[in-house]
Amino acid sequence: MKKIVAALHACADKPKAAGLQRFFKTGPGEYAEGDRFIGVTVPQIRRVAREFQRVADDEVIELLRSPIHEERLLALLIWTLQMPKASPARREAVAAHYERHFQYINNWDLVDLSAPVILGATFTQETLLPKLRVWALSDHLWTRRIAVLSTFAYTRSGDPGPAFEISNRLLRDPHDLIHKAVGWMLREAGKRCGQAGLEAFLMPRYGAMSRTMLRYAIERFPEPRRQLYLKGLV
Repeated sequence: MKKIVAALHACADKPKAAGLQRFFKTGPGEYAEGDRFIGVTVPQIRRVAREFQRVADDEVIELLRSPIHEERLLALLIWTLQMPKASPARREAVAAHYERHFQYINNWDLVDLSAPVILGATFTQETLLPKLRVWALSDHLWTRRIAVLSTFAYTRSGDPGPAFEISNRLLRDPHDLIHKAVGWMLREAGKRCGQAGLEAFLMPRYGAMSRTMLRYAIERFPEPRRQLYLKGLV
C-alpha cells in the first residue's frame, strides 16, 4: 500500500490540486464539498494503476476508502484494468466490493470511469436491471448516476433498452449532473443503436426534459432536426 501511495503522490502538483478543487466543486454547499485533491491527472493515475494492477483487493479497498480523490480513482482504475481478463466469479467479486462502497464513489469522474466496466459489463440485464431500477430512485446523487452510467455497457453492445428504461426513471431528476448523464447516455444510444430508436423515446418525453438533458441527447442530430426539438415543434 505504501508503495502505491508513494508512486501516486510523486506525481502531485499543488497548483494543479487547487484548480481541481475548484473544477470538481469541493466548496461549501457544492456537490463535492470537502473532497481533497493532490493534483494528479487521470493519465498519470492510469500509469500508476497499470504498474500496480495486480494488487490484492484489501489494498484496493483501502485506497477506495481514502479521503483523497486521486487515491479513490486509482483504486477504481485498478479494478477496471483487472476486469477484462477476470473470470466471471472474479468479476462478480469485484462488483460486490464496488456495490458495498458506493459512498466512496462520490464524484462524476469516479462513476463514469468505473460503473460501465465494473457493473454493466459484468452482469446480464436480468441480473443488474432490478438493482438499477432501485438505484435510480436513491436519495444519493452518485448512486443515481451509477444507475444510468451502468447501462452504457449494454448500449455499447447494441441494446439501448436499459439506457432508455433508466433514463425514463430519471427524466425529472432535480440535479444537473443527472441531466447531463442521462442526456449523454441517450446521445450514445442514438449514436450506437440508431437515431430512430432515440427519437421514438424522445417524442413523448422531450417536453418534460430539462434543457440540458435534451441538448445533450440531440447533440448529434442534423441541425434542422435539432432545432425542431429545441423549439418544441416535433
